[in-house]
Formats: sequence, C-alpha cells, structure tokens
Amino acid sequence: MAEVINFANFSLSNAKKQAPKVADEGEDNQSPMPLSLTTKRFREVDPAAALASARHEFGEHGGVNMSIEASATFTVMEAETMRRLFAGELGPDRDYFIYSRHFNPTVLNLGRQMAALEGTEAAYCTASGMSAITAVLLQLVGAGGHIVASQCLYGGTHALMSRFLVRACGITTTFVNIDNIDEVRSAIRAGETNVLYVETMSNPTLVVADIPALAAVAREKGVKLVVDNTFTPMVVSPARLGADVVVHSVSKFISGGADIIAGAICGPASLVNSMMDLQEGALMLTGPTMNAKVAFEISERLPHLALRMKEHSTCAMAYATSMKRLGLKVIYPGLPDHPHHSLLSSIGNPEYGYGGMLCLDMGTEERANKLMQHLQNVTQFGLMAVSLGYYETLMSCSGSSTSSEMPPEERAKAGISPGLIRMSVGYSGTLEQRWGQFERALALVQQLPKNLNPEVFLIFNGSALG
Repeated sequence: MAEVINFANFSLSNAKKQAPKVADEGEDNQSPMPLSLTTKRFREVDPAAALASARHEFGEHGGVNMSIEASATFTVMEAETMRRLFAGELGPDRDYFIYSRHFNPTVLNLGRQMAALEGTEAAYCTASGMSAITAVLLQLVGAGGHIVASQCLYGGTHALMSRFLVRACGITTTFVNIDNIDEVRSAIRAGETNVLYVETMSNPTLVVADIPALAAVAREKGVKLVVDNTFTPMVVSPARLGADVVVHSVSKFISGGADIIAGAICGPASLVNSMMDLQEGALMLTGPTMNAKVAFEISERLPHLALRMKEHSTCAMAYATSMKRLGLKVIYPGLPDHPHHSLLSSIGNPEYGYGGMLCLDMGTEERANKLMQHLQNVTQFGLMAVSLGYYETLMSCSGSSTSSEMPPEERAKAGISPGLIRMSVGYSGTLEQRWGQFERALALVQQLPKNLNPEVFLIFNGSALG
C-alpha cells in the first residue's frame, strides 16, 4: 500500500531527516489523512491571493528560489528505511523519497502551488496535458466504464475518448450538448457512468460550461465532474464552483512561453494518493513524470500568471469588439451577444476578464487560410501555429488542425465550421499597432481590384479600434 501524503503541511526542503521511528507493535505506521481544504473555504478567494499565500520554498542554501532536485533516485542512510519506504510507512510527508517517477521534491512543490491556484486539496504535475487527462480517466473510470462528455472538446481529448479508450480499455463515452442539463442528466447511466467531463470553455467554439449546474448533476448521480481549465486559468476556478477534479495543459497559458510541455491534475488528496499507489496508481505505473527542471521553470512563471491573463483578456476584448463593429462573425464570451456572456460573468473571478481566446468565422477554409497568411506573412499581426497562451497571437483553422481528429459530422454537431479561425490573443505590441496590422490584412482579403468596396476603404483609412 502506498503512503497517504498530507499535501497541505509537509515541507519539501530544508528539512532535517530524523531517524525514522519504528512503530511499537500494534501502532499505525501510516501518515495521517490530509487536513481538508474544502471548496467552501476557497469559493471567494482570488486565485492570485491564494497562490501568494502558499508556502514559499527556499533553496538548499537559503536562496530565494527553490533548489532543483534533479536526482532520479534517492539514497537512504539505513537499509531498513528502504523497506519501510516500499511498504508505505515513510514518504515525502517526512522528507523521504524513493524515485522521481514516484515523488520528486521540486515537482511536489509545483503541485502545491497548483493546488493553491485552483483551490484544491492537492495537485500532481505531469509530463503533458494529455497524460494528465488520460491518467485521471484511467484512475476514475477503469476498464468497461462509461464517461459522459461535452460534444465539443479538444480534438486529442475527443480521439482519446471516442477511439483509444474504447479499443484499449473498453471505456465508452456518450457525447452530449452540455448546455442541455436534461440531456446531460439522462446520459448518465446508473451504476455504469463514472465521470462527467467538460472543458470550462470549449476548444475551439468557446462554449462556457455551467459548472455549478453540472456539479449539482454529478453529485445527484454519484459521478465525478472533471473539468479541463486550460483555456481559463485565473479566469475561472472550477473546483471552487463544485468540480471534483481540474486538469490543465500547463504548456499553454500557465507556461506562457510556448517552450514547455507539461500538465497538472488538481483535486482531492485521496485521488492523488490513489494515482501514486505503488500497486495500482495510474500515474505511478504509467509514468508520465514531469522533469524537475521543467517544474522549476513553471514555478518561476506562476507569480505573474495573473498579470498575463489580465493582459490576454484585455487585448482579446478590444479585438473582439472592433471585429464586431466591422460586421465580422466573431465569437468571444466577453461580447454581450455571446450566449454565455452572463454565465461567465457570474462564475468568473473578478478582474480577470473573459479570457484570451476568440474565434473568427470566415465561412470557408480558403478565406480563413488567406486571412491567416496575410496576418502572418504580410502584416505581422500573429503566427500560424497551434497551441495557445503565448505572448504573440497564435492562429489556426480548427477544423483542419486541432479538431481534425473529429469526424466531419462530429465537427458540424459541435459547431466547428470549416472557416473557423481560433485565435489565442497575445499581448505584445500596442493595441493600436496590432489592430492596424489586422485591418490591413483584412483589407487585402476583402479588396476588390477595380471597384473598392466603401467599407473596405474605411478599413484602409480609419481605425475601428474601440
């Protein structure tokens, strides 16, 4: 049996290893269960304030930055200690480590920061966002189980659920319109369904999940609500709204540099402990281990995540408003006519806006590609690339890229049109500079060689930025 870790209280550095006490006969060797940090306690907490309240980890010699524990394996001073480690009698809560695929001090420190950020009891950081999602589903669902999920998900997640898990584990998924709570409720099968899975803001259509309502259904039906919060860190805190587990592709907004692949699982300590069980843990046994150097890099970027998310949201709102004024078909939850504007306003954390993602529907893939080529190669507005959360604007035509794993009929059902451009709005440059670049690229797409459309003429010569 693996040790039960008290994630809230143990220190990961500057701790002196004391000779382990050997329990008297009949004495319980197991560590105490973690003190619960409940959803209610965190519901009204600013995620930046919660992160700032997490214990600061100092370096080995008193450095203001924590040390990087780059060791793959760890020594013990007595042979009996190793036996006790593998028996689950000793562990990281007493500053004892076995092997970095199990627990690593630097990675655990980042996990504590992620738990503070999301308002969960514990967190564990992984090698990628997909490994985090896969491990959670394997642990919570198991062979032959059933998932109810949003019909609009990141293409890789959709393929995992609709193809891989079916073939590998016999796990099936029913995809539903999460806007229809009755449809969600009726899709959950008593005794079969284990997980209700949604994205806070769907990739790429920006449908906002009513997490409090979905959490109520999950509790009613006895299933776990798992929420992918990759698009909206800081903007929304799903666990504070009732979600059981929150997953992230840390590679995106949290990293912010488009240079790291990483993931995170935030949830109850009991879940993290079960996933690290030496005999049955999905994380322990499949091994999607985060490198300690990556954990250090991300930990150094978390303190300015709040500032970055506010800038992403501010720029996205400005561009979306200006695109709307030009008569373009823009999708952004910050716009009053977005069907979930009021919902996101009610569940979002104050001061963080509506996120850094927007969609522009150009109707056809040809027009979408033409606009993106001008935006990148002529006016330097942004870059044609997948992923998100970078300081430069990243653009992709979702139907032929990040959602291409979905069959055409599934894309249509999810509302992903052939000409839908997903934009991760960056914050480099000034708003005026970037908007001027967008206007010039749009004019090149819309201009008529002989008789220039008056509206396009205005785009050439005026600034619509509001």
